[in-house]
Amino acid sequence: MTSEGARKSGPAFGLAGLAGLFADETRAGFLLALLDGRAWTAGELARYAGVAASTASEHLGKLVAGGLLAEERQGRHRYVRLADARVAQLVEDLAAQVDPAGTRRPRTLRESGAGAAMARGRTCYDHLAGRLGIALTDAFTVRGLLRQDTGFALTDGGLRWFADAGIVLDRTTRRPLARACLDWTERRVHLAGTAGAALCRHALDARWCVRIGTERAVRVTEEGERRFAELLGVEAAALR
Repeated sequence: MTSEGARKSGPAFGLAGLAGLFADETRAGFLLALLDGRAWTAGELARYAGVAASTASEHLGKLVAGGLLAEERQGRHRYVRLADARVAQLVEDLAAQVDPAGTRRPRTLRESGAGAAMARGRTCYDHLAGRLGIALTDAFTVRGLLRQDTGFALTDGGLRWFADAGIVLDRTTRRPLARACLDWTERRVHLAGTAGAALCRHALDARWCVRIGTERAVRVTEEGERRFAELLGVEAAALR
């Protein structure tokens, strides 16, 4: 293989190709939207981004070919989702390197409200983020259920907490039980990994939290406020 061929097949070439997938506002918007952890149709993403269906299809094809999205077809509908938790982590980590609120003011009242809701509480792929995610992570840490001083890990008390709360942790995967995820609105870390995903799933299934609007925003219900206060000592004001 020539030196030119080696350059075009080595790590640098691959990294440049991956970066190129993010280097388009429409594709970046698709990836951020899919951080809600759900599958979207090509048409839904086209409407979300305000582009033609043909344009959306072209961009989605590149993201699927690049391994960032997984594709499913049901009848005539084409559904896409983030390929896995590692892709979600990459998207969130990159988003944390930009200023989502300070460099550009909201153009409309609706945009302002949506931004405020996302900052208050949202899903980050399969775990809770925003001020809600930070408040819960802080509560875990203060109560000795999560350690952040020597890495980021659940304590024995934390494992018992999940068991007592009836939240099942899947210990059979290679995914970390607890992982720190940098929150792009709060600029602090919140709980991700298997534990973060299990907590988010349980909170939505038990309707401690409900999704609002078409974005990733969630709000805590009265039942959620009560349960988070009982289980973690989190005051309702910190969840609103």
